[in-house]
Amino acid sequence: MEGKPILAGLMAVQRDLKAPKGQRNSFGKYNYRSAEDILEAVKPLLNANGLVLLLNDTVEQFGDRHYIKATARLIDIATGDSIENTAYAREPMAKKGMDEPQITGTCSSYARKYALNGLFAIDDTKDPDTDEYRNESQNRAGARGNGNATTYTRNGVEGAQTGAQAKETANDTYDRKYLNGKLMEEFKRTGASSAEMGAIMKAHYGKDSTKALNELELKDLAEHLENYLADLAQKQAG
Repeated sequence: MEGKPILAGLMAVQRDLKAPKGQRNSFGKYNYRSAEDILEAVKPLLNANGLVLLLNDTVEQFGDRHYIKATARLIDIATGDSIENTAYAREPMAKKGMDEPQITGTCSSYARKYALNGLFAIDDTKDPDTDEYRNESQNRAGARGNGNATTYTRNGVEGAQTGAQAKETANDTYDRKYLNGKLMEEFKRTGASSAEMGAIMKAHYGKDSTKALNELELKDLAEHLENYLADLAQKQAG
């Protein structure tokens, strides 16, 4: 198989990859994609472009909390060049109905999904001929970038790039009271402090209070609070 430069191969995968939201949250009434959904969609494209994808996790500690650091590494089989993206997820102290290995496994899946999102620049585009595309286009909020670290390696020389992580957007109308409740659950589960919440609010939304957030922002914060906490801890540690 004739080799391709790693960035050209990645560009081809990012261009052609469609990773549908194959999972359904019946409680929140929204669709979402898992790491497994992404892997199922990307494997044929990797094969077609002569690329190999490796996933691995490490455990890092910031203060008294543990984080799973997931790394998604793409390798060109002909040249050995690679590019990788990392993402963090924070382990909760405890989660009802789960033992410790299950908590770590869930955290790993979460981190791996966002590492893959950043590497492959996954967004929520749909076929423009479908009703789903037209309906979602009417409700789409602008995607917010996330500063995941992407490392490019060529012939042993590494350089840093800024990774863009597309945020999932709402497909349904959400009740504000319900969203506030979900956010409070995440606040308690993650053990986020008031100072951490203030820093996240300012960094991601430019606002000082959750009362100032609209429904899409509330949904985003409730779904990604754990990841934002990991990003914040990484910045503070650096």
